[in-house]
Amino acid sequence: MLKILLFIFVIQIIYVSAYTLRMILTLKGQKYVAALISTVEVTIYVLGLNMVLKYLDQVASLAVYAIGYALGILIGAWIEEKIALGYVTVKVISNEVNGGIANALRDKGYGVTAWLGSGRDGDRLVMEILAKRKNQNKLYQSILDIDPKAFVITVEPKQFHGGFWTKAIRK
Repeated sequence: MLKILLFIFVIQIIYVSAYTLRMILTLKGQKYVAALISTVEVTIYVLGLNMVLKYLDQVASLAVYAIGYALGILIGAWIEEKIALGYVTVKVISNEVNGGIANALRDKGYGVTAWLGSGRDGDRLVMEILAKRKNQNKLYQSILDIDPKAFVITVEPKQFHGGFWTKAIRK
């Protein structure tokens, strides 16, 4: 019975990890890769569910199935974080209007669009920066190294049009 429980556990982790990745890829517009993953996912799902249904009278098989499901979600999310697909737009608001933060970030290779904004206590430098998601932490740290008091917001854009980035994104 231990082998069966281990099999149920492993198959459930693989299934749910694939399911999690497929959902994330679908949301990011990677429909063909998601469809390929779903083929493997449904096959694994049927095998795992069949095994659990055979041993439904064993409470341990259902418990292992549920624990494998939870662990599969964590592993799938971890894999997606490591792959870090897509792009982020980082909006930065800085009190350092003439601090050179925009040029410093440009020197590091980031595309920065900057303009002056008006805040409660005076002028602010507002910047938008598009970066690959896998570079998000490095960009965030670069911003804080230059201006530790900067206000930073990160969002994931869904569509792109125009600008120098669109040529790089299509490649």
